[in-house]
Amino acid sequence: MRSKNFLISLGVVAAAALWINWGLIETKARYAIADAAGNVVVSNLAQAVAGNNDRGLAAAELITLPITAEEVSPGIFRASGVGNSYVLTTSEGNVVFDTGLIIQASEQIDQLQALTGDSEPVKIILSHSHADHVGGTRLWDQGQTQIITHEAFEEEQRYLTELNPYLHRRNRVLFPWLPETPSTLPGLNFRGLIPDVRVDNDSPYRFTLGNRRFEVHATPGAEGADNLVLWLPDEKILLSGDFFGPQFPQFPNLFTMRGEKMRKPVEYIASLNHLLTLEPAAILPSHLDGVWGKDFIRDNMVRIRDAVQFVHDETVTGMNAGKSVEQLMEEVRLPTHLQLSQTHGKVSWAIRSIWEYYATWFHFEHTSELYATPLTAIKKDLISVVNIPAAMQLVRRYLKNSEPEKALLLLELLEGEPNSDLARAARLETLEQLERRAQEHANDYELYWLASELDKARAAPLSAAPLSASPHDDDKRDVQVD
Repeated sequence: MRSKNFLISLGVVAAAALWINWGLIETKARYAIADAAGNVVVSNLAQAVAGNNDRGLAAAELITLPITAEEVSPGIFRASGVGNSYVLTTSEGNVVFDTGLIIQASEQIDQLQALTGDSEPVKIILSHSHADHVGGTRLWDQGQTQIITHEAFEEEQRYLTELNPYLHRRNRVLFPWLPETPSTLPGLNFRGLIPDVRVDNDSPYRFTLGNRRFEVHATPGAEGADNLVLWLPDEKILLSGDFFGPQFPQFPNLFTMRGEKMRKPVEYIASLNHLLTLEPAAILPSHLDGVWGKDFIRDNMVRIRDAVQFVHDETVTGMNAGKSVEQLMEEVRLPTHLQLSQTHGKVSWAIRSIWEYYATWFHFEHTSELYATPLTAIKKDLISVVNIPAAMQLVRRYLKNSEPEKALLLLELLEGEPNSDLARAARLETLEQLERRAQEHANDYELYWLASELDKARAAPLSAAPLSASPHDDDKRDVQVD
C-alpha cells in the first residue's frame, strides 16, 4: 500500500513538474520545429540561388546568408537575418526589438544569448506585424515578458492572418524561399500575439530600465498602420524597424505589390517630420546594416519626406486638373534634387496608390468598372472576330518601336488564342523588353514578377500549328485588323 501511495505521489509530483515546465517544453518544441524548417529552406534555396544569380533574387540570398550576432553599439546586440533582431542590455534585464523570421529565430536567439546571457527578456518591442519581425516572439517569451506594440497591431495581425492563403500565393512569387503552401505546424505559428502595452499615435511610451532610457514612438504610414520605432534619447539611436525600408535612403514602399491595406502618404510624412525632431545620430534598421552620421541622416530624411510630398502633391494637382492616373504615372518624375533609389518603392506605383486611396477604384472613365463582368469574359469572342496574324504583326510593330506596354496589352487581350511559336516568341520578347527597362530603377518586386512571368513563358509548350504570319512581316506591309 505504501508503495502504491509512493507511486501515486511520485506521479503527482511528476505531473506538477511537467505542468510547471510546460512552457519550457513548448518553447523547446517550437525551437526544434523552427530550426528544422529553417535548415530545409536554407538547403533548398542555396541551390536555387546558385542557379539563378542572374535573376538577382535578393530575398532568397538574404535567407541563405549566415546568421551572425555582434555588438553594434555599446549594449546593443544585433543578429542578422532576413529580418534583424536586437537585444538591448541593461543592469535590470534585457529588451528585445523585433524577433525575426520564425525559421531563423532559434539561431538568432542562440547567438544573441551567447553574447547577452540566456535570461528571458523583460520586454519585447515589435515594430509591426509582418512575419519577418514577429516570428520569434514566442521563442523569446516564456510567460514573463511584456510585449509592446502599436495599438493597431492586433487589427493588422488579424487581417494578415485571415487573408494568409491569398497573400501567401502572392508572396511566393516575390519571396521564392516560401513553402508552396502555408505551414500548419504548431511550432511555426507566429500569429495571435496579444500585446501587454499598446502605443497610440498621440504619445510615446517611455520607460527606464537599469541605466538606459527607452521611448517607443508610433510612426504610422510606413509599413502599415501599426508601425512604431524605438528611440534611445541618451544615445540618439533610432531602431527604425521597416520605417525606411531595407535601405537608407530610398523611396518608401507606399504601395505593396504583394497586397495589403492602403498606406497613407500624409500620415507617413507626418511620421517623418516627427522623427526629424528627434535628430538621430544613428539608425539601426530591421534589415541590413545600420546608418551613422547625424547630418547625413537628417539630410536624407528631409529628401525622403520632400520626395513623398512632391509625388503626393503632383498626383493631387493632376487629379484636380482632370488628368488620368495613367497620364500621371507616365508624367510625374522626381526632380534631380529629390532623386532616390526605387529598388523598394516605385514612384509610378505610389501615384496609382495615392490616386486610388483618395478616389477608390471607380475612375469615372469606363462604365464597365461598375460591373462584375471582366474583360476576360469576352476574350474568346474577340479572338473569333480578330485577324490574328494581323494582330500579331501589330504586336511586332510595337516591339520594334520599343513599346512593350502596348504589346503586352494586345497580347493579354489575345490570351485565349491557342499557343503558337509566334505568340510565345512575342510574349517572351515583350517581357524581356520590360525587364530591360525595369533595370533602370531595379525595383526588386517588379523584377521578381517579370522573372516569374518569363519563367512561365519559357516553359509554355510549343504549338503544333504555328500562326501563319512571319515575325517580321510588319516590315513588309501595313497591318490590317478586321
